[in-house]
Amino acid sequence: MRYPIITYNWRRWLAILLAGLSAIVLTSCNPNQFKSQAEQVPQLVASILTSPKTFNYALNQTVPNVFGFIYEGLISENGVNGKIEPALAESWEISEDKLRIVFTLHQDLKWSDGEPLTVDDVVFTYNDIYLNEKISTDIRDTLKIGESGALPKVKKIDDRRVEFSIPEPFAPFLRSTGLAILPAHSLRESVKSLDSQGKPKFNSMWGIDTDPKKIIVNGPYRIPSYQTGERVVFERNPYYWRKDAVGNRLPYIDRVVWQIVENADTQLIQFRSGGLDMLGVSPLNFSLLKREEKRGNFTIYNGGQASGTSFICFNLNKGKRNGKPLIDPIKSRWFNTVAFRQAVAYGIDRQTMINNLFRGLAETQNSPISVQSPYYLSPQEGLKVYDYNPEKAKKLLLGAGFKYNNKSQLLDADGNRVRFTLLTNTGSRTAEAIVSQIKQDLSKIGMQVDVSLIEFNALVDKFHNTFDWESYFGGITGGIEPNDGANIWLPEGGLHRFNQAPAPDEIPIVGREIADWEAEIGRLYIQGAKELDEAKRKAIYAETQRISQEYLPFIYLVNPLSLAAVRNEIEGVKFSGLGGLLWNIAELKINKNSPRDYQKYPE
Repeated sequence: MRYPIITYNWRRWLAILLAGLSAIVLTSCNPNQFKSQAEQVPQLVASILTSPKTFNYALNQTVPNVFGFIYEGLISENGVNGKIEPALAESWEISEDKLRIVFTLHQDLKWSDGEPLTVDDVVFTYNDIYLNEKISTDIRDTLKIGESGALPKVKKIDDRRVEFSIPEPFAPFLRSTGLAILPAHSLRESVKSLDSQGKPKFNSMWGIDTDPKKIIVNGPYRIPSYQTGERVVFERNPYYWRKDAVGNRLPYIDRVVWQIVENADTQLIQFRSGGLDMLGVSPLNFSLLKREEKRGNFTIYNGGQASGTSFICFNLNKGKRNGKPLIDPIKSRWFNTVAFRQAVAYGIDRQTMINNLFRGLAETQNSPISVQSPYYLSPQEGLKVYDYNPEKAKKLLLGAGFKYNNKSQLLDADGNRVRFTLLTNTGSRTAEAIVSQIKQDLSKIGMQVDVSLIEFNALVDKFHNTFDWESYFGGITGGIEPNDGANIWLPEGGLHRFNQAPAPDEIPIVGREIADWEAEIGRLYIQGAKELDEAKRKAIYAETQRISQEYLPFIYLVNPLSLAAVRNEIEGVKFSGLGGLLWNIAELKINKNSPRDYQKYPE
């Protein structure tokens, strides 16, 4: 599995990384409206493996998504160092008691339809959408404060100033204001209007069947067209607020196209043949591309370790729905046995995975917190690791009441063969190779793993609707702030995948249990969010990592290097494992003096 090269400085904790390699390409376009080749407009073409799942920012949970191109918040994060920078707000003042922030917006902000972007839009976005209990958004989990789950209060001061206030200290307070600001004039009616079930119509707004021209945005690009399964087209937003040092309005590049190509091999062929100018480099093709670097006039950038996680996860939910257990009770007992999960961790040969599948371009991973974060706890600081040790795995299993038959097959105490299904999504050779190795490794400790590759939407449906899955291989994006993962670790969080609670409007689950360690991690995340002393805060999140590695709700695997090949005529690239390749998309340029072959791309 490869993390997509396209990652953004928006709330990346929302994204479940189950899609594979994303390629990014650059060429020039010859659309019908241009009269001659001399008038052609340069464009970026990004090739992605899967289609966007929604155009509604508040409801999104997956990547790839369009939001890094089309929306901004009050603040943003620098994709290289993670520092907070101004965005729609030109400045802010934090009160002495750290309970109030007053933002001042830039003057003359506008939406992509030319309407003014005002403080009223900020108040609407937070009060009517993110903080609205009737809106089905996971964003609210990261805004909850303290054990009571209190939410911020947002109010207008004047035409350019807006105040955020909280009842008690909340360390991620400023960083949490990077959420996209949404257009009140376009969405207010959908929030007020209810559907036949009494829910706001907003919950079904701006799906991928929406005419993208109706989606009002404030980022560097807007969406003139989307063709399902083929491409998303982004065009320069003429009302985008940012300008460069000499007053030129950004972005520099007029058009971006996402070509939806569900085969990474095809992307590689196109890059090598000269048709594409940027490519996410996987360990599988690194050596080949490195040899061609000079001849192909491109540079392979190394952004360091990726900021996300890769793991396998077991469904620990003991509950029933409509009287039927979500998981076979026999298998549920295995999965909920800590020694079983620890044995699986010891039974996976991560170093061989790094050597063979990642060609050495990865590191073992042991923490849910990104290596770029100041709260990351390393093994050298006492974090438990699970180096490959099948004999230790077998001892753990025997000690937990499992046994082996004369064929070295693992049985539970009642004689049931230990066999389960491991899911992942289609589309990534690396992901398929990883689950294949996991199957082989675990067979050596007597487990039978049935690998199932399913389409991404079907996988999401199992997570969010049926809860009908046993184990899966996937990943979650990361970042600087641990509290961005609150909805993963709070027991009622929307991405608490290993023991998911149903949403309020879903069929209830009876008999769901919260383990003591699970509740403790949730408690520590609440405590860590309100602790303002950095040393104490680091100690709190260190403890969450220790508990996670002891009880293994996620069995972490490897962390690949972030690599990208970029033609040398593309200027302004600031590639990093934290922000990815296009986090500063508005600043990228094409050197006009470089000879290029013009190619036609359909509208």
